[in-house]
Amino acid sequence: METDGTYESRDTTGGGVPRPAGPPPPFPPPQGPPPVPHTGRTAPPPQPGTDPRPVVPPSAPPVVPPRPAAAPAVPTSVPGATTAPVVAWLDAPRPEAAPGIWRFRHVPPPPPKEARRLPPVTVAGLLIPLVVGLLLWSAWRRGAVPYQSIPLMAFTPADWWHTGTTSPRDWHGEEARAVYDGVFFAVLLYAMARLGAWAELARHVLADRRPPVRAGLTAGAALIALTLVWPRAFPGVGWEALPVSRPVFSLMTLIGGGYDVLTSPVLVYTVYALIGAAVLWPFARLGAWPAFVRERLRSRAGAAAPAPDPAVPVPLSQWPELRAAGEWRTADLLAAELAAGRMNDVDCARVRRNLERGRTGAGGLASFVDTVLRQGAAAWAHPSGDRDLPTRAAAHDLLVGQVRIGRCAAEERNPAAYRGAGLALDPSALATSLLVVGPTGTGTGGTGRPTGPVVESLTLQALTGTCAVVAVGTAEAPFGPEAAYDVVVRPGDPSSPYDLDLYAGLTDPDEAAALLAEGLAGDIENVDARRAATVLAQLLGPYRAAHGRFPSVPVLRELLEAGPGTLTALLDRLPADGAATMRRELEARIRQAGTAADAGPLLADRLSLLDRPAFAEFFGADGGAVRPFSLKSVTHHPLRVRIELPEHGHEEASRLLTRLILAQFLAAARAGTGRAHLVSLVLDDATGALTPGTVRSLQRLRPHNAGVVLGLRTLGEVPEALHGPLLGAVGCRVALSGISTWDGRGFAETWGKEWVETTEVAHHTVFADQPMTRFIHALRKKITGKAVTTDAVTTRKVERERWSASELAHSVPPGHAVVSLTTVAGAHTPPLLVDLRN
Repeated sequence: METDGTYESRDTTGGGVPRPAGPPPPFPPPQGPPPVPHTGRTAPPPQPGTDPRPVVPPSAPPVVPPRPAAAPAVPTSVPGATTAPVVAWLDAPRPEAAPGIWRFRHVPPPPPKEARRLPPVTVAGLLIPLVVGLLLWSAWRRGAVPYQSIPLMAFTPADWWHTGTTSPRDWHGEEARAVYDGVFFAVLLYAMARLGAWAELARHVLADRRPPVRAGLTAGAALIALTLVWPRAFPGVGWEALPVSRPVFSLMTLIGGGYDVLTSPVLVYTVYALIGAAVLWPFARLGAWPAFVRERLRSRAGAAAPAPDPAVPVPLSQWPELRAAGEWRTADLLAAELAAGRMNDVDCARVRRNLERGRTGAGGLASFVDTVLRQGAAAWAHPSGDRDLPTRAAAHDLLVGQVRIGRCAAEERNPAAYRGAGLALDPSALATSLLVVGPTGTGTGGTGRPTGPVVESLTLQALTGTCAVVAVGTAEAPFGPEAAYDVVVRPGDPSSPYDLDLYAGLTDPDEAAALLAEGLAGDIENVDARRAATVLAQLLGPYRAAHGRFPSVPVLRELLEAGPGTLTALLDRLPADGAATMRRELEARIRQAGTAADAGPLLADRLSLLDRPAFAEFFGADGGAVRPFSLKSVTHHPLRVRIELPEHGHEEASRLLTRLILAQFLAAARAGTGRAHLVSLVLDDATGALTPGTVRSLQRLRPHNAGVVLGLRTLGEVPEALHGPLLGAVGCRVALSGISTWDGRGFAETWGKEWVETTEVAHHTVFADQPMTRFIHALRKKITGKAVTTDAVTTRKVERERWSASELAHSVPPGHAVVSLTTVAGAHTPPLLVDLRN
């Protein structure tokens, strides 16, 4: 089975992200409250004339078995039994992770181990003091060290030695020389250890070892040290002992005035123990023996003592929140629905959402329990009755609202926490809006953009009641089948079940005129959108006052092109009372009609794109039988809407409609506050849709729980003046492979720079002054072929672009993208290189 990341565990229980549920198994005999059959698309419909489950009327109390005397035990899986995929999915771990990381079964990577290498200087510093120390000790034992005996003769009485010699007269001199040799050996050993950095070398060797291995290595080294101190205690060892214990006993003999002091076994063995402890202490410190022994004793005591009885965490498939609240019957019912396969991931996410709402609501869990006992897994189902999509193409984790779009490359530019991990989008990121730039045919599913998985995720979340989505694109857009949507609008197609409301369901002429002006003239640089809105308002208001509705497209075009005579006829139809304001508006329009500054003909020319035979029955046409649809509906209900734009000869009309839909959505999304569900608009091709007004409105969406997903082939499809504001208005940015350096420059400026540490090495030739040194350098150059040089290493911090324009254009592999994410809480990710092909 495919894993979800380099550091993610394999699914050994069949608990991967569940696909659409298949037909449910036969129902078991009802126990207590009868189970509810799966009512989604994937469940078989009940046979005519049969009722697989009697429904208790709402007015009747729920039929439940009597309350048990004690809380039943939490059901556990039977060994050998097959676990339902949705149960394994629900119980899978989802640890907290950095923004954008696919949390399903994610295992955080271990902290990166710093590659530590012992420098050659340390090795040489170890060997040189060791060799010098051995030579000094050898010379000391032979008495070849100049002035070796002078300190000994100076600090001891003269009667201990023969006159004029260093030969001992009696045992005092012999013991004094043993003490003197021991002091010299201790000083020499300490100097060798300090100059040779023995402790640093030992720590380097033992740093990456496990505690048992570390303790074992140091114990072996300690055993070797003991053989050097007391070789006679070890069979087969024949070398001479180092002057460690002999100087101590010699010093005791001199202080005690004879050998009688050594006749006490207690004193002798105590001294032996102290010497052994002094020898073992450095090794015990390096090997962390005390900590290792304490850990072993603790583990042994834990194994021998009876294990405590901690509160075992209940898996999510057993609904621990309900059990903690004492609702065991409801928890058992939902657990049985899960085990029987009558719940899928959509049902779990929907029920858990309402459970959280019930726990925090004023009414408590009473309403939640009553609904679940009556409807089971079908509780709070989507108004359409759908409980799943017909097909799925991406990996989803609806419990946290994530959809996986790719895998972060194990590349040095990516932070260590992201390397090899899956990258996912969730509502907290989509609520900051998403911009995808790049050619098609290079990314997920062959579309080149992750808009397909995003739309699929939003439609699934709409079934859980947490999202409303409007997907706009042509018939070839990767939005899935039409059966996955509640409303399908196909302007220009006579079979379309819905029509698009040109005025967004508004009744105020000024608001309707502003939105219509944005769609008609928002992309024209020499036309002020406010002036165009004024012209439209001067016509829409009087027409509505006269006819009780806004004009259709042909009528509005005629009014825009009309001269004073036609407009005067409309003026005469205005009611005499209560229309003074509308009369002034129309009179102002009559005065402007036909002048050089009149924007009416230009607006009429743009509106003519919709006044075509293909659209004769659409956009509020007189006598049209198609039901109008307003984008205001998505702000009140979790709807799934797809708008298929016309093509093949109507490209300009499609761009006009895209601008109009975007303007209407931005206005509707910013109108409400405190909305519980996310409202999202997805434009598969936003060419020509972005205007200065819509870009300004994008920045105001975040507080309203709304976001827009924009797809562009290149930033050149947006006016150059809007490149910077657009990249700054969206929180999530995706640069696909194949973009140009001009597009990459905008992303590089948006992602900014970072401080990096650089190392520069300069090689300088060494020029010697002494003849002998010059001869050695010449000989070395003759042998190696290289001049004698020294290295000058300079380390400094410099600012470097995270991704330069050239790297974005030429270094992103095919099928990859550079992605940065931002959440509504302000958390963000650096630009990440992501493989979109898995």
